[in-house]
Amino acid sequence: MAKTVKQERSMALYQAILSIQSLDECCRFFDDLCTPTELRSMEQRYDVAAALMQEQVYMEIQEKTGASSATISRVRRNILENAAGGAMREIITRLNPDVEEQGS
Repeated sequence: MAKTVKQERSMALYQAILSIQSLDECCRFFDDLCTPTELRSMEQRYDVAAALMQEQVYMEIQEKTGASSATISRVRRNILENAAGGAMREIITRLNPDVEEQGS
């Protein structure tokens, strides 16, 4: 089966995110933009990524976040190991300087 052609990104969304001026405004923006399920999924994946960087084991992460082992594996593979832009690691480390990167 042929892969679908990847559409060019609309930079307007990313520019809008960069213009957010406070945590409250950020929460309201994403509440307007996303469904509650989409928000919970993104929040959960971020929490899983942070836990993986702290070298927590899957069982700990499942208990803490409620994520399935499949989600934890996907986050490890897609966000931490094969990071397309490497931004997730950078941001987690920036916001949590005490987090040791896995494998460091």
